[in-house]
Amino acid sequence: MMAPLCGSGKRGRPMAVKMVFFSLLFLIPMASSVGSSHRKLEVQKQLKRLNKPAFKSIKSPDGDIIDCVHVKHQPAFDHPLLKNHTVQRTPSFHPKERSFDESKQVYSKSTKPITQLWHLNGRCPKGTIPIRRTKEHDVLRASSIESYGRKKHLSIPQPKSAQPDLITQSGHQHAIVYVEGDKYYGAKATINVWKPQIQQPNEFSLSQIWILGGSFGEDLNSIEAGWQVSPDLYGDNNTRLFTYWTSDAYQATGCYNLLCSGFVQVNNEIAIGASVYPVSGYGGSQYDINILVWKDPKEGNWWMQFGNKYVVGYWPGFLFSYLVDSASMIEWGGEVVNSEADGQHTSTQMGSGHFPGESFGKASYFKNIQIVDASNNLRVPKGIATFTEQSNCYDVQNGQNGNWGNYFYYGGPGKNPNCP
Repeated sequence: MMAPLCGSGKRGRPMAVKMVFFSLLFLIPMASSVGSSHRKLEVQKQLKRLNKPAFKSIKSPDGDIIDCVHVKHQPAFDHPLLKNHTVQRTPSFHPKERSFDESKQVYSKSTKPITQLWHLNGRCPKGTIPIRRTKEHDVLRASSIESYGRKKHLSIPQPKSAQPDLITQSGHQHAIVYVEGDKYYGAKATINVWKPQIQQPNEFSLSQIWILGGSFGEDLNSIEAGWQVSPDLYGDNNTRLFTYWTSDAYQATGCYNLLCSGFVQVNNEIAIGASVYPVSGYGGSQYDINILVWKDPKEGNWWMQFGNKYVVGYWPGFLFSYLVDSASMIEWGGEVVNSEADGQHTSTQMGSGHFPGESFGKASYFKNIQIVDASNNLRVPKGIATFTEQSNCYDVQNGQNGNWGNYFYYGGPGKNPNCP
């Protein structure tokens, strides 16, 4: 007579249950280990893709490592449409300036030049470009490897669409000025630089120019440049120069800085994503950066200039659909992430963290805001409007005078008695 199989009788069933239980205890750590190993492998692949072989490396005082990478080895050329691309070393045309006499500007004695912190320890030779090295913990801070270096969908400021449900849905808040209703071929501004305080590591605060084409649906084209503080992206609270682009409303295309293929850098002195230094102090010295983005009328590429002499590089025109022709809206201003982590509005600051009414030396500003027209001329924008979702949290006030041209103060502290 055959003995009953384990578990086929009443006395055997507990034994079978125990065996299954102990098997699961054994398999769970194994599965976790396999998952962890797979993630580590994917992270290493990502780092290998982003960190190109360096001709020289420079350790910045803030802990960054700046790799000097040959122009032809930069991440841009991982893009399938850039495999045989000939680098355009300089733009065919530069926008014709509307002259502002800097020497006569009000407050000119209080505004000072600005540079990048890594310059204190060296420079990259000609023929190379400086790239901030991505480290393992940079990628691991992201919610997923795929999302590293990308903005979330619905983060674009949509004037006239400040319904409460939209604010809650996107988690992003803005204080901006904008123009629309024409064809725009670029934009420029002088941007006051601060170091706003961030409440949660997954929040950020930025001040930038948006060059926009298409609708605010699934096909939005956007080119962006300015400064930001983003602990999640960089692992610290430093103020950094940044760029961004997308051709499908932040869904599958585009990224910050050089964290994907697309932007072609030609300049060996400016590292996108590196710290800008120094920053403005409340009631103290004020520091500004100049940003200019424009479309080369001959080649069709969108160029970016930092300061008055650093032509940094370009976004090839073929990356975009609507921006292949022109932009339909330009925005200037600030953006923060409001995660409402404790059920209340974030205390993450925008700009200086102070409201526009406090004015120069205390509130952050953009000045000399201009657009590039179809004749490649920089000119004063017409029909400037303002927009903010919650003016008691972050606000914007614009004006015009002979020295600052069209300007605006913006920002705020976030959470306060009037913004609970």
